[in-house]
Amino acid sequence: MKKLRVTVEGKVYEVLVEMLSEGPAPSAAPVVTPVSSAPVAAPTAAPVAAPAPAPAPRAAAGAGDVPSPLAGKVVSIDVKTGDSVAEGAQVATIEAMKMNTYIFAPKAGRVDAVLVNAGDGVEEGTVLLRIV
Repeated sequence: MKKLRVTVEGKVYEVLVEMLSEGPAPSAAPVVTPVSSAPVAAPTAAPVAAPAPAPAPRAAAGAGDVPSPLAGKVVSIDVKTGDSVAEGAQVATIEAMKMNTYIFAPKAGRVDAVLVNAGDGVEEGTVLLRIV
């Protein structure tokens, strides 16, 4: 058995821990004793596996391109080619994981091209429409 000090949500506890590599522990009930909330040195971090590599970067979208912020299904395109839009106007809706994400115009202008249709599946970064 080893006696350890553990901090949970700012409260410090002293606990007895059975070390399985040391053989069987005595049959006593575990003891948890609250102690004063004096600062305790941070424990050393356990080794962590390296993070997964980041996906390859996509080609940069043009200045007027409106990309999808996530992968999902196009629920609606709320503008047509030739429509004038104000900055911040809703231009499309994408559904992912049963939640709708609204896409807004990054700038004011005229819709030059709509590149997807309702029902299309899109990946993150896919250009939905172009505003000039």
